[in-house]
Amino acid sequence: MVREPMSPVKDKNYDLIHAVQMSLQHIWQLETYIADAENRGDSELATWFRKIQENNRKAGDQGKKLLIDRLQREKG
Repeated sequence: MVREPMSPVKDKNYDLIHAVQMSLQHIWQLETYIADAENRGDSELATWFRKIQENNRKAGDQGKKLLIDRLQREKG
């Protein structure tokens, strides 16, 4: 397994922010995969990509809420 170098950012919320960003990016990226599958007539694969997309949407929403809660606690 290849490990990425440690982040130079030592902020405790960095990993959370990065994970939310990746989830949201995957939602957008999966649109291309869905379109490709549909263009090939592969509705099974398109449906599977949509399920992954929905899971990423839920993870992104959960991560955003978690980040908001954490930032509000730090502020208060």
